Amino acid sequence: MAITLILHIPNEEPIAGEVEALPSPQDTMVTIKNPRRRDGKDIHYVEPEVTTIIIPLSRVTLIEVMPGPEEEEIIGFIRE
Repeated sequence: MAITLILHIPNEEPIAGEVEALPSPQDTMVTIKNPRRRDGKDIHYVEPEVTTIIIPLSRVTLIEVMPGPEEEEIIGFIRE
C-alpha cells in the first residue's frame, strides 16, 4: 500500500510522491516514487524519465501525509 506524502523543502516547490512506509526517527533519507509537484506537473530539476528520487531528511522542513481512500471519514460532534 503506497502512502502519498508532500515534502516541503526550503526555497523549492513542495514535492508530492508515494512511499511504502513512513520515515522512522532514525532514517536519514526518504525514497519517493513518482515524484511530482503538488499540482501534478514535472519537477524542473528532475529528468522526465526518473521514477524514484532519494532526498536527505536534513533538507526537508515538513512532511504532510495525505489521507488514503480507505481511511475512515472522521465525524465531529453534531448538535441537533
